[in-house]
Amino acid sequence: MDLAGRTVLVTGASGGIGKAIARALAARGARVILTGRRADVLESLRAELGGDASVVEADLADATAVRELPGRVGPIDALVANAALPASGRVDSFSPGEIDRALDVNLRAPIQLARALAPGMVERGRGHMVFVSSLSGKIATGGSAIYSATKFGLRAFAAGLREDLLGSGVGVTTVYPGFISDAGMFAEAEVKLPPGVGTRTPEAVADAVVRGIEQNKGELEVAPLGLRLGARLWGLSPAGVGLVQRRLGSLKVADALARGQRDKR
Repeated sequence: MDLAGRTVLVTGASGGIGKAIARALAARGARVILTGRRADVLESLRAELGGDASVVEADLADATAVRELPGRVGPIDALVANAALPASGRVDSFSPGEIDRALDVNLRAPIQLARALAPGMVERGRGHMVFVSSLSGKIATGGSAIYSATKFGLRAFAAGLREDLLGSGVGVTTVYPGFISDAGMFAEAEVKLPPGVGTRTPEAVADAVVRGIEQNKGELEVAPLGLRLGARLWGLSPAGVGLVQRRLGSLKVADALARGQRDKR
């Protein structure tokens, strides 16, 4: 789908990766609707983008806000479901409410938005939905049970939805970032990775989102080759890859992420 002149809703636009996505979409000529919880950050981004960019404040942990959002934004040509809460840590470190919030924002909200927005796209015969998952949606490690559950679920939902919408003119893309530098949950936690484990930039995620929409790609990974290969191998031998991960210090990284992200759950 050509993005020029199209209206695109971006959730989680107040975060670093969301900002990069919004900028990339605007650069392709899209009219971007920015949504998130921090109105001041969204307004600053709207002013930067200029043109027809607009702001709709919404907290996706609030089920009522999720139900009302499609009506507030009106007809759109594309959805980029980017909003997510960090959910690193061992399961017993979460309160019941924190688990519910992670499920609400990372999984339930994208599903509900897709359910509400897809019929209008199908009726118009065009549209696209992008779901920003994570490599944690393809490979689970210690200290990632809750987060991986939401991202595995998003992966499965998007794959099934893509099949449902085949032939309708509406495409579905899932993007799988690995560790992202400079912005986002990993960068904010300030965690040091083991030697040889690389990162990608927010702009690389944004480029994948744009490519997914314009070329109707089903899945796009944004990570160095080693991490992408690890995700594929995990599908064949979770125990074997888990052993290698632990020897490389994955549990230390997971514990450090949990500490750095604790106040954002």
